[in-house]
Amino acid sequence: VQLPTGYSIGWTGEFENQVRASKRLAQVVPISLIAIFVLLFILFGNVKDSAIVLTNVPFAIIGGILALHITGINFGISAGVGFIALFGICIQNGVILISEFHKNIKANMTIDESIIEAVKVRTRPVVMTALMASIGLLPAAISTGIGSESQKPLAVVIIGGLVTATILTLLVFPIIFWIFNRTKHE
Repeated sequence: VQLPTGYSIGWTGEFENQVRASKRLAQVVPISLIAIFVLLFILFGNVKDSAIVLTNVPFAIIGGILALHITGINFGISAGVGFIALFGICIQNGVILISEFHKNIKANMTIDESIIEAVKVRTRPVVMTALMASIGLLPAAISTGIGSESQKPLAVVIIGGLVTATILTLLVFPIIFWIFNRTKHE
């Protein structure tokens, strides 16, 4: 079909809103991560610890993407907001652990002792935080009623991300901290 000169076809309605919201989300997520990094830098006073804590973000992303894939839910604005909330929770867990690592090092423990003791002491708070958030979001993740299409992706992303972020924060994050600090404290 040939359109007369000066006319064009454009998408409107819900699709147009989705495109606009996706563009906004593409701006908000990097800004959120930069703001988190700045706050971590203010908290720790150095770039290294701030960057180490940010390594928890990919741990969360892995679980969020897997959860969306397993449930067959498409990525949307609600899921994007879920990822932003998930980043905050996994960053909190990293801050809890890294603070305990430094506290133990200041108490004249070796780096290995510090990490092992910190993981022992902080496993319960990290697991409880993830468990309570997951249990609280479970009704939203399994709901099928009116409005569930907007809350379900958010809940699924957070629950899936918390599973992998919690496990990897307790197993891999201490190794990353050890790699970056082993020569400093030998």
